[in-house]
Amino acid sequence: MQYIAPLRDMQFVMHELLDSQSHYAKLDEYHELDIETINSYLEAAADFAQSVLSPINRTGDLEGCTFDEGEVTTPTGFKQAYEQYCELGFAALNAEPKYGGLGLPTSISSAVSEIMGTANWSFSMYPGLSHGAIQTIEHHGTDEQKTTYLEKMNTGQWSGTMCLTESHAGSDLGIIKTRATPNEDGSYAIKGQKIFISAGEHDLTENIIHIVLARLPNAPAGTKGISLFIVPKFLVNADGSLGERNAVACGSIEHKMGIKASATCVMNFDDAKGYLIGPKNRGLNCMFTFMNVARIGTAIQGLAASEFAFQGSLEYAKDRTAMRSLSGIKEPQKPADSIIHHPAVRNMLLTQKAFAEGGRALVYYLSQFADIVAKGEHAQAKFADEMLSLLTPIAKAFLTETGHEAANMGVQVYGGHGFISEWGMEQNVRDTRIACLYEGTTEIQALDLLARKVLGSQGKMLANFTTIIHQFCQEHQDDDRVGQMISTLTKLNKQWGDITARIGMQGTQNADAIGAAAVDYLFFSGYVTLGYLWAKMATVAYARLDKMCESLDVEHALDGEYGFYDAKIKTAEFYFAKLMPRHAVHVARINSGHESLMAMEVEQFAF
Repeated sequence: MQYIAPLRDMQFVMHELLDSQSHYAKLDEYHELDIETINSYLEAAADFAQSVLSPINRTGDLEGCTFDEGEVTTPTGFKQAYEQYCELGFAALNAEPKYGGLGLPTSISSAVSEIMGTANWSFSMYPGLSHGAIQTIEHHGTDEQKTTYLEKMNTGQWSGTMCLTESHAGSDLGIIKTRATPNEDGSYAIKGQKIFISAGEHDLTENIIHIVLARLPNAPAGTKGISLFIVPKFLVNADGSLGERNAVACGSIEHKMGIKASATCVMNFDDAKGYLIGPKNRGLNCMFTFMNVARIGTAIQGLAASEFAFQGSLEYAKDRTAMRSLSGIKEPQKPADSIIHHPAVRNMLLTQKAFAEGGRALVYYLSQFADIVAKGEHAQAKFADEMLSLLTPIAKAFLTETGHEAANMGVQVYGGHGFISEWGMEQNVRDTRIACLYEGTTEIQALDLLARKVLGSQGKMLANFTTIIHQFCQEHQDDDRVGQMISTLTKLNKQWGDITARIGMQGTQNADAIGAAAVDYLFFSGYVTLGYLWAKMATVAYARLDKMCESLDVEHALDGEYGFYDAKIKTAEFYFAKLMPRHAVHVARINSGHESLMAMEVEQFAF
């Protein structure tokens, strides 16, 4: 399938829904950014993604990466695409200008990441994994470390990884075994094995900078005893040139369900030379400084899956004919009607569209908070950080789960053709399945949201957001055109607080009540969050249509602008009519309690 970047909708979300111009005007470092500049970056990214990345998406999946005695070769075309990606400046978008970056905000780089990732998610993993390593060094590295590594990483000459997971320790990093022994020269000998390391080894860059979690001798047990280290593939000489090969090597690459063109590596550290970054025994704290932004990156994969599935499904549904419409012949010139006229197919298309466009609004909304955390004044940044902390697990889990649902619908719309590889729908299912797992599974995100963020803040973080929704509902309660949406959103916004209080009370009696409710609580939160954004998009669209009618702007009506805004309103109405009611199932499951989950003894599961 040939991907086409949805630039009009991206611009709608950035400039009309979220008012990018006002947003950047409030941040000193970004106040000169204007709509034309932003659009130019999006258009350049779209051109590159459509002409270079999309054509090697399927071939990359078929060819995959190859492994030979520690060396990994990426699929045909990837190396050339990466060189062009770097030449165009995409690797350096939001890096600090002091170290070779362009200094653009996260809200722009997130939009560019959406374009790149939807065109070719496997490719986007390579530069994407560098961002976490770069941010770690930016925030916690010494001046010497920044000078040594950042410029070449920012320009894409070198890449980076995050080496966290071990075979016995997935998300429970407190039990990692990798050791760091001090050397006489102030460095450390890193010994251990890490698994599931994306882009741990490849042929795209001349050096790979690994950020590694390890334990110092006599470190405290658990997460309080983890330190963070820089471990380069090739050591770096004082003049910045590459020195000898470090004792870190790829032991194998995984044979995976999807994202086959992205190398997922087992990395062996055999007393590799590493350099402490950040304070001793505070590695996990350092790592979490960029985790919210990393999880936004994973949420983008869910959005990308929905968008890719929608584009492919829409094209196929307009072309494929089968039977006649139940309500009468729609295309008499054909032997049968296109399947887009059948309600069941429309339900899938509109679900994909609602999740893609709603997910885009949520990702871009979060990305603006990330801008404020990075560059805003203290009071602004504190509130933005709390909003980011609350909404990130919702975005990561909800958008990846709905993205997987949309991808499955893509196969369903195509029927038997969706099950074979040349159409791209089955690859989309395989590629996006991992998004529900890495950066913390849906279940872990749910516990983070409910236990840590909501109950852990005594409801303060939730109240920040529900107050925003409440104010929005009050502003539009007299608008009959969105009256049903506002009424539903008002009711669910209150119910959100009520459910939270009830779970909190039950949790004081038995903590399992929190764990049992967490996933359904996250889905309820996701549907309400997207509901707020869809209602807001509808009000913006109505306002635009009102202006067009007042000015009798026939030109815009004819060039599709009227149709664009009208479609936005109709999709919002579909969301509230057909998708928002799903919340009731999750409420019922929450209200059923935890007893049925915990009643069976472990031995009884075998019967």
